Amino acid sequence: MEVNGGAVSNPETIRSLFLQLLRTRRKTQLPLTVESAKPVVKPLFQDVTPPTFSEAMESCPKANIGNLKELLKEENLYLHTEAGDQGKLPVLILSTKGNNQEKRPAVVFLHSTHKCKEWLRPLLEAYASRGYVAIGVDSRYHGERASSLTTYRDALVSSWKNGDTMPFIFDTVWDLIKLADYLTGRDDIDPTKIGITGESLGGMHAWFAAFADTRYAVAAPIIGVQGFRWAIDNDKWQARVDSIKAVFEEARTDLGKNEIDKEVVEKVWDRIAPGLASQFDAPNTVPAIAPRPLLIVNGAEDPRCPLEGLEIPKTRAYEAYGEAHSDKFKLVAEPGIGHQMTPLMVKEASDWFDQFLK
Repeated sequence: MEVNGGAVSNPETIRSLFLQLLRTRRKTQLPLTVESAKPVVKPLFQDVTPPTFSEAMESCPKANIGNLKELLKEENLYLHTEAGDQGKLPVLILSTKGNNQEKRPAVVFLHSTHKCKEWLRPLLEAYASRGYVAIGVDSRYHGERASSLTTYRDALVSSWKNGDTMPFIFDTVWDLIKLADYLTGRDDIDPTKIGITGESLGGMHAWFAAFADTRYAVAAPIIGVQGFRWAIDNDKWQARVDSIKAVFEEARTDLGKNEIDKEVVEKVWDRIAPGLASQFDAPNTVPAIAPRPLLIVNGAEDPRCPLEGLEIPKTRAYEAYGEAHSDKFKLVAEPGIGHQMTPLMVKEASDWFDQFLK
C-alpha cells in the first residue's frame, strides 16, 4: 500500500497509526464504565422536519413471531468512553427473552446524519427477532449527545476553528472501539461474531470501525464508503461538502476565498479528520479489513460516494482477499440509485450477516 506519497506500509501499520491518532485526542483515558439509562421518550432529530418512516428499514427481514413485542428485551445504558460530555455513549440493545444461555451473534447499527439510535428501531427489532443481539448507539453530537438542532454543525465548525476534536467520523470510531470492549465481555454475545453496519455517516462509522478494530468480525457499510482523495482530484467533492456545508463555508471565509474550492476541501479534511484524504482513505483502509467479510453497498448514481472513486479500493481489496477469501468481499452498486438506502441494500446486508455470523 502507498501511504503519504509513496512510503509502503501494511494494514497493521496503518491501523496502528490510526489508533495513535485517536489516542492523541483523548485528554485522559479512563477505564470503561457502564451506567444504566432510561428509554428516550422524545428522540432529538437535527432535522427541521423530523423523519417519520423508512421504507428501507421497515423492509428488513423478520422472523414470523406473532408476539414479538412481548418477547423483546430492551436495555438502555451509557458507556463512559472518555472524560467530558461527549465521552458518554448512549446505547440501545434489543434481543429476545429466553432462558437459553447460548451466546448469540451481535450486530451494531449506526444512524445517518441528524438521526439517532431510536430511528434504527425497525432494524434492531428485525435482527433481534432472528436471534441477534442488536445494538444501536448515538454517534457524537447526535441523539442524547445533542442539545439543539445545530449541535453537530456547531461541533464541525468548532473542530475547524480549534483543531482539538474530530467530530466527523473519527471520534465516534473511538466510541465503537470502546463498545467492542463492552460487547466482547457480555455473557449473551459470542465475541467472535460481532458485525457492524450503518447508513451514510453511519456507513462511514462502520467502515472505519471495522478497519480500526478487528473484533468487528463482519462489516456491511451502506452508502458510506467513498474515495475522499479521488473526489478532490477529480472535482467530485461538491455533494459530500454540501451535506455538512457550514464548516466549509467557515473555512472559506477564514481562508479569504470567494467560493469553496478543492483547497478549502482539502484543508477542512486535514483539520477535522487528519489523514481522511490521504493515508486513512479508502484505498488503504478498505483492503485493511481483509480477510474479514466486507460488503460495501452503494447507489450506482450516488454523488456523495462516486462509484469511480472506489475503483482503486476495490482492486486493492480483491488483491488483499485473494482467491482463498474471494467470497468475503463484495461491492454492490444498485443501478439508478443516488444517496439513498433502499430495501435491496437492507436485504443485502441482512443476508451478508446471516451468511457469516449465523
